[in-house]
Amino acid sequence: MKRKIAFILIIIFAILVVAVTPFIGSTKVLLSAIKDIDLATTAGQIFYSLRLPRVFTTFLAGAALACCGVALQAMFKNPLATPFTLGISGGAAFGAAVYVIFAASVSIFYGPIVFSFAGSLGAVILVYGLTRIKKGFSVGTMLLAGVAVNFFFSSLIMFLQYISDFTQSFRIIHWLMGSVDVTGFHTPRVLFVLTSVGIVIIAAQSLNLNLMSISDEIAAARGVNVKRTRKIIFLATSIMVAGVVAFCGPIGFVGLMAPHICRLLVGHDHKILTPAAILFGGAFLTLCDCVARTIIAPAEMPVGVITALLGGPLFVWLLLKGNSEANL
Repeated sequence: MKRKIAFILIIIFAILVVAVTPFIGSTKVLLSAIKDIDLATTAGQIFYSLRLPRVFTTFLAGAALACCGVALQAMFKNPLATPFTLGISGGAAFGAAVYVIFAASVSIFYGPIVFSFAGSLGAVILVYGLTRIKKGFSVGTMLLAGVAVNFFFSSLIMFLQYISDFTQSFRIIHWLMGSVDVTGFHTPRVLFVLTSVGIVIIAAQSLNLNLMSISDEIAAARGVNVKRTRKIIFLATSIMVAGVVAFCGPIGFVGLMAPHICRLLVGHDHKILTPAAILFGGAFLTLCDCVARTIIAPAEMPVGVITALLGGPLFVWLLLKGNSEANL
């Protein structure tokens, strides 16, 4: 009963965040926008072309990252497993950085997304390949491989910054901090499609994730094709991470915090945990972005700075618990 109440409260929290955050900011502009919904006015353009798309984008990005975190943590049976720590975000960031420097002048259909997806998929292949070098599958080995791959792509990004000009280097640095610069509804529409595809794929694996979070052997005994499920989850997370990184940069720690908090509130059943984490992750990143754009107004802080300040201590706390190998 308590878990159902907690899930309902998460739903209410997400709705309130999405409904309220667009109105936080310049009171004068927003009052004008409420009174006059004419898009031809400056107030109307700011509110309907900047504020609303930005809120929708951050909510979708947070939902995608939280969903990825839930799936990866169940698959690895480790609360520290996220797209950020496994190198998937690093690979996507490298792909997007390559596009910024070498391909931005060439007309490529959804170029940033294509390059980000190629980078994230390349990171997954590298991590999986390094793990397969040793006989059998080891969760610890794959996590260490993910950390190594993340460092590898970070060094490649630094190399790209070194050979780029000042403008390209500044764009990469600003984008790597995690920034949401959205105008119009094109970005949230595309991100909605990518996030929806990934969420549907992972939601369909809820029962398999429940079993895999206990033991791969138990999952296999119950008829789960563990290898196939891993590949499906890696593909779904690559799609979502590619979309988030292409539009918002490699925002870290959302996939760590949202699943862990929701697991404490609604339990371990992925039929409830997955939607709860999706809603909480979206609302959490939206709130962080609201703080980022108002705390030093009229200047703006990258949202990745806020998530890192909050997620860093939680990461250290989970690490010091000494229970990272415990079943989730």
